[in-house]
Amino acid sequence: MDAHVAQLQMQYRNYILSLYQQGFLDDQFTELKSLQDDGSPDFVAEVLSLFFDDCVKLVGNMARALDQTGTVDFCQVGANVHQLKGSSSRRNSKDIL
Repeated sequence: MDAHVAQLQMQYRNYILSLYQQGFLDDQFTELKSLQDDGSPDFVAEVLSLFFDDCVKLVGNMARALDQTGTVDFCQVGANVHQLKGSSSRRNSKDIL
């Protein structure tokens, strides 16, 4: 194995370990990672990308609802908050938000 590749793999393992130690990752991430295989090597990255895309969309919806001149659509804001909270808890990312 190329020494540079081995060094990058070690850095990756150390980084993941530090994220566990800091509480950013937990058993749910381990479970998600276990679903990744040779047939879907980017599975975790794709799931996280979808989550963050959803976050951007929902936060944008809330910002537009709160930025309305006159009457704020609090039902819309509440629905987006509820959806964001549910999405983050399913991915155990409550601490991110």
